[in-house]
Amino acid sequence: MLKDPQGTLKIIADLGIKQIESAASNKGLFYGLTPTEMKKTCKDLGLTLRSAHCGIDANWQKTVDQAAESGQEYLVCSTIPYSGDTVANYQRIAERFNKAGEECQKAGVKFGYHNHDYEFKVDGGLVLYDVLLVNTDPELVSMEMDLGWVVAAGKDPLAYFKEYPGRFPLWHLKDMKGRNSVEFGNGSLDIKGLLKQGKDAGMKYFFIEQEEYPAGSPAASMKINMDYLSNLDV
Repeated sequence: MLKDPQGTLKIIADLGIKQIESAASNKGLFYGLTPTEMKKTCKDLGLTLRSAHCGIDANWQKTVDQAAESGQEYLVCSTIPYSGDTVANYQRIAERFNKAGEECQKAGVKFGYHNHDYEFKVDGGLVLYDVLLVNTDPELVSMEMDLGWVVAAGKDPLAYFKEYPGRFPLWHLKDMKGRNSVEFGNGSLDIKGLLKQGKDAGMKYFFIEQEEYPAGSPAASMKINMDYLSNLDV
């Protein structure tokens, strides 16, 4: 993406993908493209930019403004803004997320948070991810659940869907073997079972995430993933 964003987006479109999520880089929120250029490129290729990953930092308001300009629906924080694996810190984070949700709402964008595995550490008998869920306003903060990291942390996504129905409108669908990303069907993720529970989760969109490429390249791995999904009976 950093070398050739338009060319990479075309490869993505040619694989049959329609909904995409961007991520901030050292070239900005759209890999060097302006929000308008990103919006036009996606439209020309039949893609819809639904979301983008970012951090809450000194450029936060600029990020929100760019997200709104691009026409995307969600802006997702993918890192915790304050360090510390304590309940008190995660309560502070939840407060910041609620404020971020208000700031995004004013711009016509929805705010979300994407987990990894470290949020499932325990402090004082409480799972820190649960502290976020309890202390964030569902009207202001959407959860993008990375299913692979939840399973890698030893937790059950289905249990979260049952306990917090409707809280997870976005998913990262990522199969993993241990802590390594693998193509669909080669890891421990029950993809079919999870997709069947999408309604309970409140899932609106899922994004396929591949972080390592056993098949040899991102495009080769993604083709395997797309073929796997096309053959699923859900």
